[in-house]
Amino acid sequence: MDGHEERRILIAPDSHSSVSRSVELQKRTARSASMSLPVSSARENQFIPLSGPLSSIQNMQNVFDPNQTIHRHRSRSRAIMPVDMSATDWAGGNPSRKNENLLRSGHLGTCSEPYCTSCPTMFNEKESQTKKYRASTAIDPKLGNPFLTDGRGWTRKSLAFMNSLIPPIMNPHAKIVQNWNKFFVISCLVAIFIDPLFFFLLSVLKDDKCVVFNWTLALVITVVRSVTDFFYFLHMLLQFRLAYVAPESRVVGAGDLVDEPKKVAAHYLRGFFPFDAFVVLPLPQVMIWVVLPEFVASPANYAKNLLRASILIQYIPRILRFLPLAVGHSASGFIFESAWANFVINLLMFVLAGHVVGSCWYLFGLQRVNQCLRNACALSNLSDCKGLIDCGRGDKKEPLSSLMLWQAEQNSTNCFNIASNFFQYGIYQQVVLLSTEQNVVKRYIYSLFWGFQQISTLAGNLVPSYFVWEVLFTMAIVGLGLLLFALLIGNMQNFLQALGRRRLEMQLRRRDVEQWMSHRRLPDSLKRQVRHAERFNWAATRGINEEELLQNMPEDLQREIKRHFFTFLKKVRIFTLMGEPTLDVVYGKLRQSLYISGSNILYQGGPVEKMVFIVRGKLESIGSDGNKTPLSEGDVCGEELLTWYLEHSSLNKDGVKIRFPGYRLFSDRTVRCLTNVEAFALRATDLEEVTDLFARFLRNPRVQGVIRYESPYWRLIAATRIQVAWRYRRKRLQRMQTQ
Repeated sequence: MDGHEERRILIAPDSHSSVSRSVELQKRTARSASMSLPVSSARENQFIPLSGPLSSIQNMQNVFDPNQTIHRHRSRSRAIMPVDMSATDWAGGNPSRKNENLLRSGHLGTCSEPYCTSCPTMFNEKESQTKKYRASTAIDPKLGNPFLTDGRGWTRKSLAFMNSLIPPIMNPHAKIVQNWNKFFVISCLVAIFIDPLFFFLLSVLKDDKCVVFNWTLALVITVVRSVTDFFYFLHMLLQFRLAYVAPESRVVGAGDLVDEPKKVAAHYLRGFFPFDAFVVLPLPQVMIWVVLPEFVASPANYAKNLLRASILIQYIPRILRFLPLAVGHSASGFIFESAWANFVINLLMFVLAGHVVGSCWYLFGLQRVNQCLRNACALSNLSDCKGLIDCGRGDKKEPLSSLMLWQAEQNSTNCFNIASNFFQYGIYQQVVLLSTEQNVVKRYIYSLFWGFQQISTLAGNLVPSYFVWEVLFTMAIVGLGLLLFALLIGNMQNFLQALGRRRLEMQLRRRDVEQWMSHRRLPDSLKRQVRHAERFNWAATRGINEEELLQNMPEDLQREIKRHFFTFLKKVRIFTLMGEPTLDVVYGKLRQSLYISGSNILYQGGPVEKMVFIVRGKLESIGSDGNKTPLSEGDVCGEELLTWYLEHSSLNKDGVKIRFPGYRLFSDRTVRCLTNVEAFALRATDLEEVTDLFARFLRNPRVQGVIRYESPYWRLIAATRIQVAWRYRRKRLQRMQTQ
């Protein structure tokens, strides 16, 4: 930055001196790597009063050193402080203020992008919160002693303690949020299963011809429902501290996270908060424990209608809130990413549909039984029979004469005799006798079976009566069955097909290969080799194109994966001398190669076009004189190509590489596979590029010695030359002895 900038540094007085001194420094700031903070255009108060002895400064001349960095200022005594640049607002935006609330959340400290899934820990969250609490509860000397005045200190400490309990703004892609979403979906699924069980609290006493309410089962169900409502309430609180992606920022890229607490709270209040607040209300609990006891003496129809209304009025919104989470529409994307988890979710959705249909069928059938008893009461001459239809908890004390007359009434008896045709039950005929079963497990299991049966058959065997609501219920079963077959069953079918997709691809490829070989009239010997190669290729790769898979990943991640893949290469002695940059270039050029038993990687007189690094399998190298050298895991063949490139590469005066067209290296040996071989190959063009980049390293005599020592090719040449020299010397000795 050009220009002058005035800086003032105040040296605090000694504890034994009352005279303060100020040192005014004026210097020209230059562009420097040690000064990377922008300067605020607004002038601020740069005098920061501090206390402490000046003797704590060990080296005063360093304070006036113009080349001193900000970090060196910080390492000195606190009596001298630089200007606080972090508190200023930069022109054009302050990057340090981006996601400043996420910086307080510990593990999300370095997350600035909305789709961050793993964030390094910047500091200890507990320690930072403790420091924040201590700093916030510090007593300001300007305010005096709060313990001796009006108690403002206690208020501030209480507020600071409450603020420390509030969690920070959280990233929706944090691991803890993803785990909570999974737990919340399971909790919602349990709640959706629990609500229809309220319908089984009602049953019929056949002898007394009245409807009874199971209060013991109601206690268990309401407790479980209260627990699920509590988890739902915790999820609502989490939404107030969960960052969201601004919709206007999704025009380019993934969008920006909004982490300001007020905006996050306002976003949730304008969104699903009213919906969630209505769903989390404990209406069934209130109805059972507060409202229903007041209606015990009234007809059971009132209590049943109130209970049904309170459950259904919340059940449909709860399902609408649960379904998007189940299919993966959440702020963090897919909640259950594995195929098996999605399969289980789809299966549970089918079970849930049968559970809901069976429970509603039981409730509606019980309502028809209750209506039949009411009609029988209207036809009888009994004045107080409507009160006898409701048994309450089953312990109501009724006049014996009225009860005996009601039990002997013929019309009420015909309500349980389907053959009498006293009342048209339609599709609820089986509920008449089922409702008299006092075992709640039997009632639920049979209702669940009925629900599965009707969904699977699309209610094909149902013949409803002329009752309008019964016809509408039958139509709803047909529509729900069609929806399940179109969505859930289709998803399960796709999952099952996905499990066998690779196998299907293999079968199709084999069929194509067989048709191609028949079309080209290949001999049987070649056909056997082609089939063998296809089977081995599929077994080694599982039909996955690894190169295409890696291309869609970040470059640094590709390097890490390739380093993991090619760890075996460090067993090769030449690579032990290479650094990571050289190895990364080599890793990027390697290509997987598969050879079946009997294949020739190199043959005598053929061009050498690649270096092959053996991963698995056994080979043999046959020289021109018939000598055989075994090769196995960790060995290399075709290494003479590297030496050849180093020897035949040179530069002209302009630094341009001189090429020798038409001149190639030919092999003087045959490398044959004894078993199936997995290897990685470095092509000639890629090898030439590597030698150009690292020619100085590869021309190192030590590296050249390693190459020749480990190479079977150079070993063979060395052994041949030694043999030739030994034979020549032996002939000379023999000639000298004969002379």
